[in-house]
Amino acid sequence: MDIDVKNLHPLEVRLLRHVKVGEPITAERIVSELGYNVGQCNQAFSWLCAKNYLVEKSRTTHTLYEITDLGKKDEQDGLPAQRIYNYLKEQGAHTLPEIAEALGLEKSEVGSAFGQLSKGKIARMDELHRAFVEKQEMLREVLIAGKLLSRALKAPLDDATLSDEEKRVITTISKKRGSDSPLKVSEKEEVAYELTDLGGQAKEAVIKSGISGEEFNAVTPELLESGKWKNGSFRPYSLNAPISKIIPGRLNPYGAYIQWVKDKLVSLGFEEFDGPLVEDNFWNGDALFMPQFHAARDIHDVYYLKDPVHAKTIEEPWFSQVRETHENGWKTGSRGWGYEFSEEFTKRQLLRSQGTVLSAHTLTHAKVPGKYFGVVRCFRFDEVNATHGADFYQTEGIMLGKDVNLKTLLGLLKMFATEIAGAEEVKYVPSYFPFTEPSIEVHVKHPVLGWIELGGSGIFRPEVTRPLGIDVPVLAWGMGIDRMALMHLGLNDIRELFTPNIDSVRTRRGN
Repeated sequence: MDIDVKNLHPLEVRLLRHVKVGEPITAERIVSELGYNVGQCNQAFSWLCAKNYLVEKSRTTHTLYEITDLGKKDEQDGLPAQRIYNYLKEQGAHTLPEIAEALGLEKSEVGSAFGQLSKGKIARMDELHRAFVEKQEMLREVLIAGKLLSRALKAPLDDATLSDEEKRVITTISKKRGSDSPLKVSEKEEVAYELTDLGGQAKEAVIKSGISGEEFNAVTPELLESGKWKNGSFRPYSLNAPISKIIPGRLNPYGAYIQWVKDKLVSLGFEEFDGPLVEDNFWNGDALFMPQFHAARDIHDVYYLKDPVHAKTIEEPWFSQVRETHENGWKTGSRGWGYEFSEEFTKRQLLRSQGTVLSAHTLTHAKVPGKYFGVVRCFRFDEVNATHGADFYQTEGIMLGKDVNLKTLLGLLKMFATEIAGAEEVKYVPSYFPFTEPSIEVHVKHPVLGWIELGGSGIFRPEVTRPLGIDVPVLAWGMGIDRMALMHLGLNDIRELFTPNIDSVRTRRGN
């Protein structure tokens, strides 16, 4: 097999020339013998493995202990237990607060260190709560800890090199984070490689070609000025070498799609609204004439807050008017739901489960006539699959005025289905929502998933609009913009909108 040595990087060339078939090759060895840094080692290993010139033979995990700033201070000044012992030995009995002030230690440090000395019967308290030395020798584990810090000051300690006693002691002065302990614990993998048969052929080809890996890569002003180019050689170019992939900057396709939807609605005269992720039951359901005993308001369908559990107040006059509407219909011409409205329940806080909560907020200050929309993140307990997520986006909106009607609503739904979602087959299905009458669902046909629901819509009932200060017809809709994006971007699974696969994001068709 022909080996194209011109296609090898200098890091690869030098490594191939240096190692022999059958011997272990590690990063530690290459750093020591060739002067590579760890990053260069990893690059060379990765490239050579991809060409099948190297193969991994073993992988060993080492636990390392690295000294921290606190450890350096303790190594220089002495561990708190050692310092307290020396102080009591020289100065006699003192209280713990006096020791802390004299040695410049935190009270917690003094308490912990004295506890260690007391447990080892090196020191104890007298009847006046003063600490004093009881035994004229230091704890062995403290002495070992001090020696470990001195060794760690020179180089990180490998768990494999410690004795059983040292291992027991080191666990008391080390933590994974390490910011508040003398030693920081970390794990390091050591991988050993070997040349393959193909790698041996590559080594021979490199030697035969005379390439050393020290060749100049480019002609630079410094090279010309120094004259070094006269005594050196230049790296040959390979026309077969793969070109670098050019990746231009671009917007996330789903983010770009959402912005495109916003721009389209604004161009049609809609004003955008927004609001907090955390709402209370009042706006999330009660203001929408959803009875407090409605099945969808069960704790299994929404995410309630643990702290704070309740909102402090609900805005007036909306609270009183909505409460009366639920209990007896208020001035809406309705009989209401006929139950005792719970103030404690209505103040319960949750992550909003539907975008319609912002439509309810907007009704309290909406202009007549008016058109409003929002792209709203919602949270609802659901099984995650190709068409459902535990959190999702809705494009939510209302249109209010004396002349709006069902025909106007159907025109809006058709625009969402055909122009924004890009669907070719659309159907409208009668439905039921507590806050609209009539109520309509819009369904579109996905080429792979079949018929899927985009969302619900309808005309707000007077029990919703009048308690919030509106006395004209209000069209309302809540569309799953995630599902519309599936159609528009040509995807088959809603989870692909949030994929961590960066290549998929880079190549996906957007707006």
